[in-house]
Amino acid sequence: MDSEQNDSTSFSSSEPKLCVNGCGFFGTAATMNLCSKCYHNLRITEEKAASAKAVTSPSSSSRISDRGETTEFSEPPMPRMTRCLSCNKKVGLMGFKCKCGSTFCGVHRYPENHECEFDFKGEGRDAIAKANQVVKAEKVERM
Repeated sequence: MDSEQNDSTSFSSSEPKLCVNGCGFFGTAATMNLCSKCYHNLRITEEKAASAKAVTSPSSSSRISDRGETTEFSEPPMPRMTRCLSCNKKVGLMGFKCKCGSTFCGVHRYPENHECEFDFKGEGRDAIAKANQVVKAEKVERM
């Protein structure tokens, strides 16, 4: 009875398939019938080809998934500058990014300390003008 139950519930066991590359090891369907080493090497060459393709087209790249869908992704942002623009001191993660676009240390973080050329007054005027729209009422007619 135990053998009958095992026969009815067991899955059909297919013989293991050798690696498609012919290296002598066994592959699985999950790895496209490649052994783990050949599959790893295939993934590495695909990643190198993708990175070379991304270098040739710097804007944005697209990737076709297994389901046939195209997914878009952009390149990672550029690394932050890790030195103060004024004194060239290493700031690492503690650098202060100014509105002029540069990174500064704790001493030069204020605009007056690093001769910032950003127009703070102009930005303030624009913000106030945008926030407070001009409201004109209709003229009152005299009787």
